[in-house]
Amino acid sequence: MDVVATTRRDAAPNQEWVLMYRGGLSRSKIAALTGAAASTVGYHLRVACAADPALREAHEAAAGTGASRVTAQGRERMHQLVAMVRDTGRYPSRNAESTSERTLAVWLQRRREDARAGMLAPAFRDGLAVLPGWEGKPRAEADEARWQERLAALVAYRAAGHDWPRHKAVIVGEEHDLGVRLHAQRYKARRGELEIQKATALDNAVPGWRAGRRRGRRAGGRV
Repeated sequence: MDVVATTRRDAAPNQEWVLMYRGGLSRSKIAALTGAAASTVGYHLRVACAADPALREAHEAAAGTGASRVTAQGRERMHQLVAMVRDTGRYPSRNAESTSERTLAVWLQRRREDARAGMLAPAFRDGLAVLPGWEGKPRAEADEARWQERLAALVAYRAAGHDWPRHKAVIVGEEHDLGVRLHAQRYKARRGELEIQKATALDNAVPGWRAGRRRGRRAGGRV
């Protein structure tokens, strides 16, 4: 078998992978057995499922997955996620200090992977539909993770007793980096271009971020 030909996306779907999937093997298991990238396997399976709507049901029956795998704990995680996003305006981060938030972040990542592979249980699909854009995209997820890390750094900077960071060229180091990022958020907010979720997260984590420093205050003072 020509490995290159069978893993190329324009050769989808790979019939061997389809048979393995029909037999109950997961995308990650197929990738591990064949040495192919999980994303490539997922693409082939999505093509196959689109061509044969009964394929997913056959897979779930063989694997014992599907609605039967939507456990009480899974439903609770989903409700916790929805509540968190509505309360904070942001999605959980895998870099959070809170164990419960990191747990939610991992759970969400798995559901996103299931959705991309076309294997998300209907109960989760319907329940998460109340959160627009919850599926995310690899690049978008990376951008969101970086944004959350920068927010955490700003929170820590302010908690250490520093005034709002400045972005002027004469400022260097951590203050300059944080100042540039904060200035960008203020600019977007003034133009109405800052996402509501991010604005809410900033409001909750660092109140007063929109106004920043007050004139006449010392550089080391708190606002």
